[in-house]
Amino acid sequence: MASQTFDMVVVGAGPGGYVAAIRGAQLGLTVCVVEREHLGGICLNWGCIPTKALLRSAEVFHLMQRAGEFGLTAEGLGFDLDRVVARSRGIAKQLNQGVGHLLKKNGVTVVMGEARLEGPRRVVVGDRVLEAGAVVLATGARARDLPGLEADGKRVWSYRHALQPPHMPKRLLVIGSGAIGIEFASFYNALGAEVTVVEVMDRILPAEDAEIAAFARKQFVKQGMTVLEGATVTALDRQAGEVVASVDKSGDKSRLAVDAVISAVGIVGNVEGLGLEELGVRVEKTHVVTDRHCRTGVDGLYAIGDLAGAPWLAHKASHEGVMVAELIAGGDPHPVAPDSIAGCTYCQPQVASVGLTEAEAKAAGHEIRVGRFPFIGNGKAIALGEAEGMVKTIFDAKTGALLGAHMVGAEVTELIQGYVIGRQLETTEEDLMQTVFPHPTLSEMMHESVLDAWGRAIHF
Repeated sequence: MASQTFDMVVVGAGPGGYVAAIRGAQLGLTVCVVEREHLGGICLNWGCIPTKALLRSAEVFHLMQRAGEFGLTAEGLGFDLDRVVARSRGIAKQLNQGVGHLLKKNGVTVVMGEARLEGPRRVVVGDRVLEAGAVVLATGARARDLPGLEADGKRVWSYRHALQPPHMPKRLLVIGSGAIGIEFASFYNALGAEVTVVEVMDRILPAEDAEIAAFARKQFVKQGMTVLEGATVTALDRQAGEVVASVDKSGDKSRLAVDAVISAVGIVGNVEGLGLEELGVRVEKTHVVTDRHCRTGVDGLYAIGDLAGAPWLAHKASHEGVMVAELIAGGDPHPVAPDSIAGCTYCQPQVASVGLTEAEAKAAGHEIRVGRFPFIGNGKAIALGEAEGMVKTIFDAKTGALLGAHMVGAEVTELIQGYVIGRQLETTEEDLMQTVFPHPTLSEMMHESVLDAWGRAIHF
């Protein structure tokens, strides 16, 4: 078997793996990245990027339908689903090629194939042996299948099928109301499907602040979605032209006929076939257990991104990739702080958050101050025709520390980074109050929400 030696071998070229490889190369390490399918991983090819392309098409279509509100006239509105999907796939392909270019530019060796560990520093890919000073596992995760609800690509879809649908459903059932489920629900609803969302928890968007989730729910229902919380899909009867779902909501059982079902009930880590058991790597609930610096406990072996557990976010994986590369290169990087990583859901309206929810802050024993500011009080939001939304900030009443920030409304996935920086810099309410925000902008609502926590809001 042919053998090569590198300072660092990365298994998986998703947003964690390829970023780790590039950062390692920048630091002077010899780096090899192994990928079994697509450079860029799920995020770039089947997740973050193509879904945002679809959602952008839906957003523009929705805006076209509102042309009259802006004094405009638009006639004969419609959409071509094949072209919408083709645009999404084209963008994914473009960025996939871009990752390949970046790896080549930085001198990273790319090996395509399935990887298996034959030691903490020895990776086998087919007939090639890759010896390494350190190995970084970045194999990511895949959609979870529940018994009886497995995706078949015909009438029952995973996120991959939903990105390239075999048909446009008139009636759609979405199982699960996390980011993936709600984003697809939002996309298909905007294109005219009758969408029903079923969530087993007592509220949708269960990871978000309860007040924000409730606001978002009202908007979804206003847009025509049916939302069933505290409900379970117990069976799917797959028929020739439809699927009949058995739904149990607190003992109230019903049957729902739809054209398609999207199963979005979480993810499982890609831990199989790597040889982790033989090395004694600890795996819990399909995810590799690591310390704050992504070390597995096996010398020279690291795990990052979705493989290493929550939060399951591409930007978390990328930052961990940089951290691990710097650690391997002899640096002393700060560990990633999960509670300072923003979560974003690109539905309509968008939802974004960072830090503790109000309930979490109280449960942690904080005496808190909470500020809120509605989009209807912001001139830019009204001018944009996007007056539905809210910014909520949570502070420690004694220290003024920013504990959490939660938003729902237009472009909040762009706005949230201001609070992320605030968290990273250990900003207090005084710092934010003294910051001058430009006018007219949506960001002014961030300022007003902080002011409101101390009873000083000006414009509401």
